[in-house]
Amino acid sequence: MSGSIAKYRPAQRLRLGDQLYEQILQRIVSGEYAEGARLPSENQLSDVFGVSRSIVREALSRLQVDGLVAARQGSGTYVQRRPNSEFFDYAPKGAVADVLRFFELRIAIEGEAAYHAAQRRTEADLAHIQSINQRLEAIIGARQVGSEIDIELHEAIAEAAHNELFVATLRNLRPLFDAGLKMTRGLSLKKRPERHRLVQDEHAAIISALVEGNADRARTAMRHHIDNARTRLVSDTEP
Repeated sequence: MSGSIAKYRPAQRLRLGDQLYEQILQRIVSGEYAEGARLPSENQLSDVFGVSRSIVREALSRLQVDGLVAARQGSGTYVQRRPNSEFFDYAPKGAVADVLRFFELRIAIEGEAAYHAAQRRTEADLAHIQSINQRLEAIIGARQVGSEIDIELHEAIAEAAHNELFVATLRNLRPLFDAGLKMTRGLSLKKRPERHRLVQDEHAAIISALVEGNADRARTAMRHHIDNARTRLVSDTEP
């Protein structure tokens, strides 16, 4: 593969909006800003954190996109979800906003990769995908994180699309992929076994669609899986 796609590298200087995003999120995780409670006003947040109101609006907008807060017309902004109390034990410092943005990108890229994989996969591709998934099953039984194997599975599905740009994009963004999977799978270990079982059921739905050659169902199953992973990451709800 040529070097035409620039490899992702975390920004040396974090954007102010992302800094504030992470600071507000830390207060949500700690319970200082409780679930269901109204956040301080834009003016108050601006004073507390020493940033402009435009930076506050940028951070709040990102928190809304990620489903962590919700704005109510004429009332203010309220905490909608509180992540697990150990969220920041797994989160890469200064890159939480980027990790959650990457889930949005994954939904688009991997959904299409699964669509084309269902149409183009070979028997060898299917055997490889199923073999990796069996290793993930063993990981569940051993109560281990298994993020590397999970990434391997997703890359194998991208490879089965037989368009090298799908897998090249994922590999070039590997730092975010690795961080996101370590967070989701690591936090899942803090939950009941049903949480990992649910993830495996979603993998099984994707693989079933690939086996059947059902492109639309493969795309939907993959998008559903990644969107669910993103929701599980920002919510402490069982399973």
